[in-house]
Order: sequence, then C-alpha cells, then structure tokens
Amino acid sequence: MEEYLAAFLQYLEFEKRYSPHTIDAYRRDLNKFRGFLSENGIEDTGVDFRAIRRWIVVLDSRNDSSRTINRKIASLKAYFKYLIKKGLTEINPMEKVGTLKIDKNLPVFVTTDKMDTLLDEQTEVTDRFETERDKMVLELFYMTGMRLSELINLKDNDVDVAGMTIKVLGKRNKERVIPLTEAFCEMLCRYIILKQAKFPDSNSLFVLDSGKPLYARWVQRLTTEKLGMVTTMKKRSPHVLRHSFATNILFEGAELTAIKDILGHANLAATQLYTHSSLKRIKKIYEQAHPRA
Repeated sequence: MEEYLAAFLQYLEFEKRYSPHTIDAYRRDLNKFRGFLSENGIEDTGVDFRAIRRWIVVLDSRNDSSRTINRKIASLKAYFKYLIKKGLTEINPMEKVGTLKIDKNLPVFVTTDKMDTLLDEQTEVTDRFETERDKMVLELFYMTGMRLSELINLKDNDVDVAGMTIKVLGKRNKERVIPLTEAFCEMLCRYIILKQAKFPDSNSLFVLDSGKPLYARWVQRLTTEKLGMVTTMKKRSPHVLRHSFATNILFEGAELTAIKDILGHANLAATQLYTHSSLKRIKKIYEQAHPRA
C-alpha cells in the first residue's frame, strides 16, 4: 500500500493540483488506515468493505465526530477510485460503505432553572429607569421569543395592556400578535411609566440612557453580561433567549404549531428543530431517573 499511496499523493499534487494542506490531510487519513490494518494483521490485498467498516467502528468508539469520520471515508473513496482508474485493483471496497449521518446543530438554550435564577434575581421593583429597562429587555425576550431586530423596533403603542398582548413586526414586514401574562403586563406598565416620565418625547419602547432608541450591539452586550451570571456557555446572545423560550415551553407541553406562530416562523420545519433539543433533554432525564436506564 505504501507504494500505491505515494503514487496517489503525487497524483493529487500534480494532476489534481490539490493544495499542500489538502494533500497532507489525505496522507494523515490514509496512514491512519494503514496503521489500523497493521495492528489487526490485515494484508493490503485483504482489504474489503468489512475491514473498512471495522475501522469506522473503531473511530466512532474513540469519539471521533461524524464529520471527521466522513472526511476519512472520503479519503479512502478517493484512494480506491484512483486505484481502479489506474488498473491497480479490480474491486472497490468503498462501494458498500456509506457516510455517517451528521447531526444538525441544535439550538443553544438556557434551561428553565437557570433562567428562573437569572430573572428572579431582578424582581426587586426600583424607580431607576436603567435598571427596569435592562430587566424588561431580558424578560421580554424570554417571555415572547422575539428576535433582536423586532425588540429594538418596538413602540409604546405596540403594547396592549388591556388585551395582554404585544404587536411585533417580523421578517418581510409580517405582523404578529404575541400574548403576555397579567404579571408581566404589570411589570411592563411600571417600566413604561418610568420611561415616559424620563423621556416624554420618545415613542420607542426601549431607549438608551440618552433617550435614543436601542441598537443591536448594546442589547447583545447586555444579554452576554446577564447570561454570564448563570451559564458558562460561549454563546450568550439574544437569540439564545429566543431558543430558550421555544425549547422550554415545548418541553412543558406547548403545541408546536402555537410555538411556530409565536416565533413568526414561515413554516413548521423551522420550528421542528426545537423538538430535537426537547427529546435530547427528555432522554437525559430518563437516563438519570429510570432504575434500569
């Protein structure tokens, strides 16, 4: 195999004109496969799809990611395709070997208990506008799951305290109405009174200390700082609060179609991503609680 491997790498360099980095990746992957064959007493001429599948199992048992394993499979596919092309072998063992399924990137979210800890620490009522504003920004993200752009564009008249709803202008200028709780409306009313007293000429629901409307980077800094109080996750953005809202209410039994409407998704497929996070959470609880898990 060593002789064939050297010829293959030259083929990649001079005929395919691959970059040195790509060629080095092929070299590493194929040398690791050679090492596996040697460790298991498998001759180069005895390589079949069973041997390759055994190697994949070994890689998986070492906790290599599906992406990493698929890259190694791609290296072997290219190598054996080259051998067939050059007439160096008649059988391609990769014909019966498929790639691994790659898990979707699940939404990053903060669990209910941590969100409760964060928000409960800020329940003390104050007369300080800045404190109440920061509190309401976090509460509203988690109460409604709205997007950052939707929150910074809210106006005072978007809030219907009597009807306990808030009107949001989403993507493609699509308007939706999100329900609020009675307790949250009371908190929001107190904030609006403070804001209007300090900035009577502003109709933006949330403003900076100067009275100008909030901007995205300011809100991102706020959420990063506050979420850092309860989680060590690298991602601590307004969108994490949106994911947390959707995942946690789904886990508590909310219907997927209702979550879709609240989030403003155009189709149900986008919302179904949260079911994977919910099932993963349920499985973890099951494994911890079931006596025979």
